[in-house]
Amino acid sequence: MTSLLPNLDLISTPLVLELCSRPRQWKLFSFGLSSLPRSTKNSSFLPLGAVYTHVGSSETAAKPTKWREKQELAESDAISVLNERIRRDLCKRETTKPSMDSEEADKYIQMVKEQQQRGLQKLKGDGQGLGGGFSYKVDPYSLRSGDYVVHKKVGVGRFVGIKFDVPKDSSEPVEYVFIEYADGMAKLPLKQASRSLYRFNLPNETKRPRTLSRLSDTSAWERRKTKGKVAIQKMVVDLMELYLHRLKQKRPPYPKTPAMAEFTAQFPYEPTPDQKQAFLDVGRDLTQRETPMDRLICGDVGFGKTEVALRAIFCVVSAGKQTMVLAPTIVLAKQHFDVISERFSLYPSIKVGLLSRFQTKAEKEEYLEMIKNGHLDIIVGTHSLLGSRVVYNNLGLLVVDEEQRFGVKQKEKIASFKTSVDVLTLSATPIPRTLYLALTGFRDASLISTPPPERLPIRTHLSSFSEAKVIAAIKHELHRGGQVFYVLPRIKGLEEVMDFLTEAFPDVDIAIAHGKQYSKQLEDTMERFGQGEIKILICTNIVESGLDIQNANTIVIQDVQQFGLAQLYQLRGRVGRADKEAHAYLFYPDKSLLSDQALERLAALEECRELGQGFQLAERDMGIRGFGTIFGEQQTGDVGNVGIDLFFEMLFESLSKVEEHRIVTVPYDSVQIDININPRLPSEYINRLENPLEIINEAEKAAERDMWSLMQFTENLRRQYGKEPYSMEIILKKLYVRRMAADLGIIRIYVAGKMVGMKTKMSKKVYKLITDSMISDTYRSSLIYGGDQITAELLLELPREQLLNWIFQCLSELHASLPALIKY
Repeated sequence: MTSLLPNLDLISTPLVLELCSRPRQWKLFSFGLSSLPRSTKNSSFLPLGAVYTHVGSSETAAKPTKWREKQELAESDAISVLNERIRRDLCKRETTKPSMDSEEADKYIQMVKEQQQRGLQKLKGDGQGLGGGFSYKVDPYSLRSGDYVVHKKVGVGRFVGIKFDVPKDSSEPVEYVFIEYADGMAKLPLKQASRSLYRFNLPNETKRPRTLSRLSDTSAWERRKTKGKVAIQKMVVDLMELYLHRLKQKRPPYPKTPAMAEFTAQFPYEPTPDQKQAFLDVGRDLTQRETPMDRLICGDVGFGKTEVALRAIFCVVSAGKQTMVLAPTIVLAKQHFDVISERFSLYPSIKVGLLSRFQTKAEKEEYLEMIKNGHLDIIVGTHSLLGSRVVYNNLGLLVVDEEQRFGVKQKEKIASFKTSVDVLTLSATPIPRTLYLALTGFRDASLISTPPPERLPIRTHLSSFSEAKVIAAIKHELHRGGQVFYVLPRIKGLEEVMDFLTEAFPDVDIAIAHGKQYSKQLEDTMERFGQGEIKILICTNIVESGLDIQNANTIVIQDVQQFGLAQLYQLRGRVGRADKEAHAYLFYPDKSLLSDQALERLAALEECRELGQGFQLAERDMGIRGFGTIFGEQQTGDVGNVGIDLFFEMLFESLSKVEEHRIVTVPYDSVQIDININPRLPSEYINRLENPLEIINEAEKAAERDMWSLMQFTENLRRQYGKEPYSMEIILKKLYVRRMAADLGIIRIYVAGKMVGMKTKMSKKVYKLITDSMISDTYRSSLIYGGDQITAELLLELPREQLLNWIFQCLSELHASLPALIKY
């Protein structure tokens, strides 16, 4: 009888308990399936081929070898390291996603690709497409001497100039582009340069690359490019998985009712053509589609985005579902509450509530109870609505105003809603990421770019600061009976401006508003300003979003260089909401103190003086502010490797080949591990475990479910019983190896002398992406892909336990690349 402890390829092998002659010594043997009755073969009693041997003290007294001691030290926490990485990767996404089989995934991937093609078609329609793709290559004539450029094959260099030179095989002079690298000068024919050069921009203030590339050695550049490619692939997969799961979600279309037509008829204005299209788009999403809506309404300030949201809210609430309206500031939330309450005043059965820090604890508790019981239909508030204490009875729609103003955690929470409820995002200047998704078809977008007939453009004045200019601007507005916003980037300095303006305008009511004020004080100030009692409001960018004061038609912004371009655009939009000509005065301290990026930002704002240019401005901002706000701060380093323009082109390329980066997983119980290891557990540990068979059974079940379950099992085991002995670690590692193999599409792992073989369903392109992203050269250089298997030739034949450790570490490295792959 041969013990196969813990030969995990015999998943259904039952375990037989045998009492040995030696006292307190239990042995567990696994028999071949053929020797067991049919009824036992099909038993699901213990789905594990691993067996424990409880041995006596004489056997456990032997101390581990010196090699094993060293090995334990080196690899004692190999499982912990893997667990930490799994937690980091999986916590970024939902751990409970609906399952999807391969055939279903094919259908949804095709749908996403069609959507994405429509997005790329839009870009080509704008005349920016080239050869079926989107090009970010730079025209060499637009470069200035000293500009940094990227050549796809060579790397980062400094543009020197364009001049004629005579090639060796001709007497006719040809235009060449000269580029300086770390170890010499390169010259490229102009035509070739225009096909292969990109401008080097970085997502932060500095435009200087860390180093110039070397002509004599392009390996460092290849590594940088690979890091960028892997980072891009992870982004694409995150997007793809979110949208695949959103497409899989189903909800019945909302009914079209006569009440909806009545509600629509109450709108007192004639909608603009763009507005009408947005109404139609949202109406189709809600009443004709079965998948949850995720639509961006991009419209300039005062162009009627709110009415689009109100009609969507009415449609959802009429069907008996709740709506959450999320605003970045309490000032804006209060304004939304007032607008919604007024618009729904003819419908007493529809209850509207505002959850804010202005309320007492008792009022908050009452509201939370009403939300939970479904007695509130429309809930308006700030990020507190995303908290765990707010439990919705039947949430159907989430309306997000100015998503870019929320923090990372809030954005993640908003993203989690997108797979289950309808989401409508409103923005005058969308964050570049939102814009990018809209353009590439991963997200539906409606653009409202036509202003209402009575709107006039805002006159923008950009100059260095002087008290005389400030006083003249404010006097002009006060003389025509208007009100003024005076905005600073920080709370510090508000009192100083207050003293200056009080002295200049002693008979004018002036007040201060910022987010750190007491709730009641801030509410009263905003109320009095809205009613026209306060003439000058000195404030921070708390007034940035959505505030609608018809009589305020001058805004003064001091230290303009400290604001982002999107912020400045939004602040400027606080004025010009009536039929008077509005003025925005942007003051900077001294041009010599401004960075290149700040100067470029201001120039862009002056260019976009016309109405409805928030959308174009966001595209411009994408290049200036960079990727920190697009894909999160962690990606800015990856962008820095290749520059924004090449990064973007690689991103489009990756999107167009998304189905090539799909890994087909295999069932856990189909994976064979042909390595015989028979570790014996010390009796002390078995005594601690109380019921080792049950624990082993749980371990196998956890591994069979998924990696997250196995990680949680291991951590709970260690919490309860302490760090496991080496023999138990080997058993756990076999479970991890089998789980990782299943996730990677590896169906068999075997050993032949010094060779380790892995039979796999992995494609060559997927294998290349995985190995490119491996951190360790040791494992990467030892692996060879051939047809349907991956092999590794070791330097010498290892003992079985060492061999298992090598396979565990190698698969851990391969498994770390999974976030860059679509797994169905």
